[in-house]
Amino acid sequence: MFFKAVARSATGLNFPYDPPAHSRSLFHGRRSKLIDIAAFLDRVDRGEGEPDFRLAAFRKALEELQRGEPVRAKSVLLSLSDPTTEPIAKAPGKGAVGAWPGQEVH
Repeated sequence: MFFKAVARSATGLNFPYDPPAHSRSLFHGRRSKLIDIAAFLDRVDRGEGEPDFRLAAFRKALEELQRGEPVRAKSVLLSLSDPTTEPIAKAPGKGAVGAWPGQEVH
């Protein structure tokens, strides 16, 4: 069955979207990333010690992928993001840590 829909690009222009062709062209790259995630989780499970907040956030983000809604990327991004709206007085470190620890850090 051939399915065509119209998608909107980042530039706002409409273009035909062919899900089967899109899946074929991107499958191998996404397959590789999925295997990388599986290998990462295997290493974490074999490790010792207590995992930090990033692993819990990572697993929560993986759950967002299972929802089956067409807003997965947004849901994953929000699950890893700091939901607070007030700026903090001073950053706790030099850079981003990749996930929100779950409480405000002062």
